[in-house]
Amino acid sequence: MGILKFKATQLFDGYRLLDNKVLITQNDGTIESIVDAQEAGESVRELNGILLPGLINCHCHLELSHLKDVIAPHTGLIEFLCSVVTKRNFPIELIQEKITLAEQEMYANGIAAVGDIGNTADTAAVKASSRIFWHNFVEVLSFTDNKASENILHYQSQLEQFSQALAGSSVPHRSSLVPHAPYSISPATFRMLNEATQEQVISIHNQEHPAENELYVNGGGDYLKLFNIFGITQSPFPVTGQSSLRSVLPYFDRGQTILLVHNTCTTQEEMEWAADYAKQKGLRLQYCLCINANLYIENKVPPANLLYQTGASVVMGTDSYSSNWQLSIASEIKSLHQHFPTIPLDTILHWATLQGARALQWDDRLGSFEKRKKPGLTLLDIQAGTSSRII
Repeated sequence: MGILKFKATQLFDGYRLLDNKVLITQNDGTIESIVDAQEAGESVRELNGILLPGLINCHCHLELSHLKDVIAPHTGLIEFLCSVVTKRNFPIELIQEKITLAEQEMYANGIAAVGDIGNTADTAAVKASSRIFWHNFVEVLSFTDNKASENILHYQSQLEQFSQALAGSSVPHRSSLVPHAPYSISPATFRMLNEATQEQVISIHNQEHPAENELYVNGGGDYLKLFNIFGITQSPFPVTGQSSLRSVLPYFDRGQTILLVHNTCTTQEEMEWAADYAKQKGLRLQYCLCINANLYIENKVPPANLLYQTGASVVMGTDSYSSNWQLSIASEIKSLHQHFPTIPLDTILHWATLQGARALQWDDRLGSFEKRKKPGLTLLDIQAGTSSRII
């Protein structure tokens, strides 16, 4: 068995930053051990930067890669959403080309696993030959109860396409139906999704804009502009007098792991309520931050300090090329580190590696440098916000 030895400026093992350490792996990247530099012997490869496990991107929309540079930054969320839903008629050849390039970019950047949102199965062919672990979140949109069954059947057909296309893949993959957002899923649809996703990992866009809460508090707000595109003249959702999170999280009670994505308007009170509800119902909540997407769309940042201070489980994502300048977890790390300097760097790196792997339930293979794991090796330049795959 051949071995490889790596010594970087610093080593992050998934838990903490280490100095003057050497990582020893088998030739294929399987982890053997971490030793003191003076004990490593000869033939050590020296690297400049932070050597860490393969990065985990818990929220991406690979199928929207053709929208790179199509929607201008800082439009605001409502106008952004209106642009996305009205800019879907691109040639399939272009869509496939951009999906291929984006997958190659993420792999080269050392991303080991992706929680990927898709309304279609357009990404299935590229994923079938990818070396990245994929959890396909087949995203349901269903505004009204009378279309709930029909819509669920449609998205189940997309789910089946992923299962068939990836059946022969040599890399682990998983697929599940997921709700898009509180402003796009009817009560009956939520109930069907709860039944369909018992014990599964799912995601939902959460509290990205104050209008999301307004929709449930009084039935008004800016989301009515989005509904008009679909021919809906008033809110189709029940007025609960409560926030969107309090209104929709109770639809789930089947032991799901739920990635709450964006959370730009989430408060400590909301988080405390959600934690209590999750504990009662056996749910696992993961707060997914996509800071560069927040900056791209609204020039705002999520409440990362609050999440850190309350000890929430946090993971990281890139969102899509419709809402970001790049699909780079390294760039997300840099932005979080710059905007929230009081959060320790090793905490942010933990969110980007082991915590992400735990959220996607692949921490038995990915996320940390532990013996017999094969998590991938990535070299991070924190100042540049770039990363590259070593193995």
